[in-house]
This record gives sequence, structure tokens and C-alpha cells, in this order.
Amino acid sequence: MLRREKCRRWQGEQPEIANEVTQMNFTDALSELSRRGTEQNRRVYRRHGAREPLFGVSFAEIGTLAKRIRRDHALAEALWASGNFDARNLAPMIADPGAMTRRDLDRWVKQLDNYVNTDSFARHLASESAHARALATKWRGARDEWTARAGWMLVAILAMREEVLEDDEMSAILTEIEEGISVARNRVRDAMNSALIAIGMRGGAIERAAVGAAKRIGRVEVDHGETGCKTPDAAAYIAKARAHLAKRRAGARGKSR
Repeated sequence: MLRREKCRRWQGEQPEIANEVTQMNFTDALSELSRRGTEQNRRVYRRHGAREPLFGVSFAEIGTLAKRIRRDHALAEALWASGNFDARNLAPMIADPGAMTRRDLDRWVKQLDNYVNTDSFARHLASESAHARALATKWRGARDEWTARAGWMLVAILAMREEVLEDDEMSAILTEIEEGISVARNRVRDAMNSALIAIGMRGGAIERAAVGAAKRIGRVEVDHGETGCKTPDAAAYIAKARAHLAKRRAGARGKSR
């Protein structure tokens, strides 16, 4: 039997807040990453698909380092080009989204080879660029698993920003999910399910449409390997999350009276 472990939400760990900017060159940054890595984290990351070279630095430590460096686009480019797993988690956090052209983002996305780096790239860099919406459309139809995952993660992120995607556009995306999720590649299915949940979190008619699509789709099967990660049931997750949000809003209104 394969050993399974508790699923980690990589982006959920909270970094320390650094008040001072630290200037680093490429060698300094790799040295810092190496110092912060652990064998335990290397084992965990490998189970999540990470490839060598890697140091095994937690996202909490990566976030702390990013806070110290802040913006350093030249360093980000060097870290990404290194191919090191941890360096590629850090690079999107310190890169300047405004300095990235569509060609630059296409170049980075083509070099992805695992979902952890993909999600860091989508969340911290691609979603913050002026090209996010266009690339969400372009990438999600790609044959490459990681490019397509990046596209669908962008959809999930943008769906949570009310000023970006309109309901009619999200309705068309729901149809795309319903028609394509069963034949999509493994980690693409996972990201499409995340996009479905994010769209449902918008509430109103689009929430009802998302829940309906989720029920028609049924259980989404994703191979999470030797981890404890599970793919959430989209309809149940949307209902639970919306109820929690309503409860929070009610509590906030009560306190304001």
C-alpha cells in the first residue's frame, strides 16, 4: 500500500512580515534557499511531483524570503532560469508583473513541469499581469498539462475578482468545464474543478448554474499520488463556503449596529 500523508495547502502558510528590504544576488538567494530547505520537505514535495534540483523550502519560508526581497525582476528571471524547484516558487513572488510581456509569460509557462510551481506562477505572477485574462483563455485550451492547468487556475483566480469576469462569460466557461472536464488531463481536471468552485462562489444566478453543472458532472477523479489530498465535491464545497460567508457577513452587520 502506498504511504499517504496529510494534504498540505501550499499557499495557505503565513509568512513573517519583513520590514527591511534585503538586496540579494542570484548566489545569495540560492544559498538562502538551500539553508532553509529540509529533508522532510524534500520528501513531501517529491510526493507532490517536484523534480530535482530542489532544496525543500516550505512556503512559509519562501514567503518570508519574498517579503525581504520584495521586487527584484532580474533576480526573479535568474531564479526561474535555474530550474530549481524552490527558486521557481520564489521567482513569481518577487517578479514585476508589469515587466512581463505576453511572450515572457508564455516562455515561463512552457517550462513548468509540476503543479506546485504552476500554481505559484499563476497566483503570484500571471494573475497580476495585464495579460491575465487573455492568457487564461489561451492557456486553458493547451494540450500541455501544466499550461492548461495554469490557464484554469487563472480562471479560478479571476472569477473571484468581480470586476474581471462577467456572468455571461462565466456561464460559457461553465459549459466548457461541463463538456471537457471528464477528458482533461489529471491536474487539469483538478484546476477545472477549482474554477467551477470559484465561479459558484460569486453567488446569485451564476452560483445556481455552477451548482447545477457540478451535480451533472458528479465526482471528479484526480490522482493525487502518495498524498492525503482529496478533490472536493464542487456542489457541496460551494454550499458550505457560501453559508460560511453569509454567517460572517451577518456577524459583521451585527457588530456594526
